[in-house]
Amino acid sequence: MFVYLSKKIAIPNGVKLHSLAWNPDHGWLAAGGADGLLKVLKLDAPRPAGATQAPSNLSMNQTLEGHQGAVVCSTWNANYRKLTTSDQNGLIIVWMLHKGVWFEEMINNRNRSVVKAMKWTPDGQKICIVYEDGAVIVGSVDGNRLWGKEMETGLTNVEWSPDASYILFVTTDSELHIYDSQGTKVKSIPSLSDRSESKKKRAGNALIVAIDWYDGMEGYADSTAPTLAVAYADGRVQLARGSDDADPIIIDSGLRLRECKWDTRGTTLALAGTSEEKKDAVVRFYSPKGVKLRSLKVPGGGINALSWEGGGLRIALAVDAYIYFANARPEHKWGLFAGEVIVAAYQPPERSGTALVFWDLRTGDKVKKRANGLRHVKAVGDHCVTICDEVDIQSKKTTHAIKLRDAIGVVVEERSSPLDPKFCSLTEHFCLVASERYVYVWQFARQQSVKGREQKMQKELISLREAGGREKVLDVEDGSSLPLNEFREDDERMRDPITAITASEKALFVGRRNGDVHEFALPTLRQKCIHRYHSAPWLLRVNCDASKIAVVDAHGRLGVLDLSAADPERRKVVRDEFSEEKEEKKDSEDVQPVMKLERKDCWDVLWAEDDADSFAAMEKTRLCVYKNLEPEEPVVCSGYLASFKDLQVTSVVLEHVVQSPDKVQKDSVVSNDTARLRELKDKIAQTGASDAYNFVDANPHPRLWRHLAEAALEALDLQCADKAFVRCSDYQGIQFVKRLRALSDRMKRKAEVAAFFGRFEEAEQIYRDIDRKDLAIDLRTRLGDWQRVAELVRSGAGDDKTLQASYLKLGDHYAGRSRWSRAREFYDLAGDVEKRASCYYRLEDFDALEKLLSNLPERHPLLGELGRMFESVGLHTPAVDAYLRANEPKQAVDCCVLLNQWERAAEIAEDHGYQQIEGLLAKRSGQLLREGQKLLAVELYRRANRPTDAAKLLATIAEEVGVKNACPVRAKKLHVLAALEVERFRKKALDLTTTNGDIAQTTAATLDTLMTQDADSGTGAGRKIMDNAWRGAACYHYYCLAHRQLYDAQYVDAMKTSIRLSEYEDILPKVDIYSLVALSAYHAKDWYVCSKAFIKLETLDDPPQCDDEKEDYLEEIQKLAIDIFTDHAPGDKSPNNLDPCYFECLNMGVGYAACTKTGRAVLDGRTIKCKTCRHHAIESALDGANCCPLCHSAYPDEYRS
Repeated sequence: MFVYLSKKIAIPNGVKLHSLAWNPDHGWLAAGGADGLLKVLKLDAPRPAGATQAPSNLSMNQTLEGHQGAVVCSTWNANYRKLTTSDQNGLIIVWMLHKGVWFEEMINNRNRSVVKAMKWTPDGQKICIVYEDGAVIVGSVDGNRLWGKEMETGLTNVEWSPDASYILFVTTDSELHIYDSQGTKVKSIPSLSDRSESKKKRAGNALIVAIDWYDGMEGYADSTAPTLAVAYADGRVQLARGSDDADPIIIDSGLRLRECKWDTRGTTLALAGTSEEKKDAVVRFYSPKGVKLRSLKVPGGGINALSWEGGGLRIALAVDAYIYFANARPEHKWGLFAGEVIVAAYQPPERSGTALVFWDLRTGDKVKKRANGLRHVKAVGDHCVTICDEVDIQSKKTTHAIKLRDAIGVVVEERSSPLDPKFCSLTEHFCLVASERYVYVWQFARQQSVKGREQKMQKELISLREAGGREKVLDVEDGSSLPLNEFREDDERMRDPITAITASEKALFVGRRNGDVHEFALPTLRQKCIHRYHSAPWLLRVNCDASKIAVVDAHGRLGVLDLSAADPERRKVVRDEFSEEKEEKKDSEDVQPVMKLERKDCWDVLWAEDDADSFAAMEKTRLCVYKNLEPEEPVVCSGYLASFKDLQVTSVVLEHVVQSPDKVQKDSVVSNDTARLRELKDKIAQTGASDAYNFVDANPHPRLWRHLAEAALEALDLQCADKAFVRCSDYQGIQFVKRLRALSDRMKRKAEVAAFFGRFEEAEQIYRDIDRKDLAIDLRTRLGDWQRVAELVRSGAGDDKTLQASYLKLGDHYAGRSRWSRAREFYDLAGDVEKRASCYYRLEDFDALEKLLSNLPERHPLLGELGRMFESVGLHTPAVDAYLRANEPKQAVDCCVLLNQWERAAEIAEDHGYQQIEGLLAKRSGQLLREGQKLLAVELYRRANRPTDAAKLLATIAEEVGVKNACPVRAKKLHVLAALEVERFRKKALDLTTTNGDIAQTTAATLDTLMTQDADSGTGAGRKIMDNAWRGAACYHYYCLAHRQLYDAQYVDAMKTSIRLSEYEDILPKVDIYSLVALSAYHAKDWYVCSKAFIKLETLDDPPQCDDEKEDYLEEIQKLAIDIFTDHAPGDKSPNNLDPCYFECLNMGVGYAACTKTGRAVLDGRTIKCKTCRHHAIESALDGANCCPLCHSAYPDEYRS
């Protein structure tokens, strides 16, 4: 950063100041001094972009009367616009603003001690007041006292934590104590006097003179950065990350400190005091990490108080009877590249960390990227480089990520720096990162990206890759370089570390603390020479041909080294522009003289891109342009230099960009003409373009010739314009002048000139004034402004063909931007059916697309494309219709197959004689079966109208499920589905035999159907399902019903239902059947049935296959039978009087009609027979149910209750 004094205000009568407080939100500055002096000042608001940041007038200067003693303490409540002040007598006054005048709102005087400090919470709700005798008062914003406390020791200062949860007190013994917001002590913070090894020796100097805790109101640039600053009289400062930091950063400023203050963003700490040697008043600025940024010497006897302006760009200093204002120019991380793209780092207010905004000045688009831990941003050519510190969460190790980005922030290439990146420079091919001793060189440009370079440069780039790869590390101390994989960093500190670096395409320049500027060749990194300078470089800038280098030291003094004028004798005493005699250097390094130039307070330099002898420099708030070291008349400017070319200096007011990147406008980018360009414009305005020709001829520059040519065109001075275009080698301009000469009408010439300069509205108006709308249409056509073309045609110019073409182009315009609704409207007007269909498809308006399909004639070229559109979204019906109307039946079949519509595919194949459909079906079903997706194969057969295949596959799946005994309900469902497929096949067969034809035809069809059915029956499960479709479903239905009844304690019904299962020994395991019968009979206490079930279990012909398991099984059955029937004799008959049909089924497996609802035998009473599965249910047991319990088909209406 750079800081300089910009303004001084004298206090009347020489009254000495004791306190300063600057309102961060509204800009009011309160100054308190001796004899009760209290003033509220306000400087004029900053001027628009490009103007100075130091307004000279006061918009408010009011003296507040009320204090009698010296005003020693003042603080602002920014949220409520209140000022609180206190004097040496302990009087406290709260001031408020009313109609532009400050009035007393409240007065308080404890009359016992002096107020040492007052602080409001960040939200302005509470104030804490501490007295010298140790008294503490906490009050609310409305004047109520919340609580008070008497400390055991005196107090000197107080601070609120950022969240207002804690209060930090400083005692007269320089101890730090933390209390909560209710006055309860929490802990103590170790001070430097506690940490010092020689505590007694430094006890007198280790007094805390000031504390400041950043309130976080403007966010945190780095969440790990310190926020609490504790300043000691001996010059040391303790920077802590809150109250729990066990390892704070310690700064030794070398001053006798009086005050310390964070800026309003928490990024800069100002320390005010006096130097030990010369007793000068000095302000030193540090980063949150303790890095010294700048020193500012202030005239006067000493600094009594300081305060930052909101935004941190200005600081006020109370020195004796004066207020000094200093402007701060922060080192923003930013750059301009890729033509007109600005990249800048800013601090998001809603969260901690740093972000990057990429602002395209041509389009106004802004892209944001997160970049926490950002260290550097550099931009050149088509890319920018960001360097960020990244901390690994697990290892806590910090790496330095170098990311090469394009114009929208996308990372193109990435590396990790082996060095601590204190300095950075960037060229179109090299990224250079420097620590205090080493320079890391990364060649990121590819060979194919090198354009327009000399053959020598290309060979050097190739040789660098071959010699050491694309990454090297240079040791500035001895001039050696190593490939990155061979580099090992030496921890030894240099006596003269690196202070600045810069680079061109062919050379690297490294500035050191002793004033030496080392020059190394790129890409070989061979040391060429060492240039001497009178002080340590702070900023280095090299010109476009690497013949001169601008040097700015830490005091803002600017000098220029002429690199091309090397002194061969090298041992002469050199006098620089400050008349400081330099000692003779006796080494063999080259020494270049400092060119005669003496400028001070310089903080930015930029060489012209097209002139090696011109550069621009920022001196305070002035922009100075130099040509051959001769300064031009400076202009007021507050921006940061972005580019210098074509005699124009472009600067950016970065404060506007970083404070509100979403709202920043293009007026934050300011262009200033150089003196020659301004003089040319004045001459043209006064005497015309022809008379200005001689001036440009005497001061030739392409930009001046181009401007002269443009001015001559405006005046229609074609001869002067032609000569000027020739001098600036503008072939396009020469051809344009030639075309103008072919026009005889002066008005046409004026219109063409207006169009040439982009003033198209003016050109069109000229054509309309001379009644040549056709030329206006031609102009808009060339521009591609089809909206205006359509408007002109509708107004009476042009023809229908032009209007249709304009509508078509407008449709293409909106379609290219994915605005399909708008594009469809213009395609409708243009009558383009094909593009309108594309819009419907993009909008997913398939109803409109089907309507369009219906309106197309047969074999229209668009029908095939419409079919593909419908096919891509799964709409097979319109897709097939489109293919068939386009006479593409094969595509229709393929569409049906792709969308799994096999029945429709079979119909189309049959109608058009395609036999491949059977092969496709078999291939697809085989693939599904191999993949184990049997249910998908079933669905495929169903869609292909192959019910028998579907039924057989379903029966096979059901049999597999039954064998696994995993889920009987699932097995029942599969059997029901298989039976329904069989019924569908039979119904279709009957329909075929009963429709149309005489008796002979019907008989033949019936015989064919029966033969087909017999052939389709096959073997195994398929044979069973075709012979008796509902047998398997009934088996698992009764099996599930018996279990349900058993669990519902309907033991007799469960016994009857389980007896019915005896018919299905070929489907269910016999062990399961008779175990279920025995269990249900046991619970029903029917020992007769239970004994018969045990007999069946003991005489099974399919017990477990293993002999050991078989013996164990028989023993368990016999033992269980003995246990049961010892206590319960079986008897000769069932106590439940079961019908003989139950015993026939149990003994011989003879089936009987059983109710599907209850499982009981249907012996009498009214029953309902299902027309689908043809099974009976007792009507009284249905209890009003309207569907079959087995197949769940609905009963006919006449059966429903």
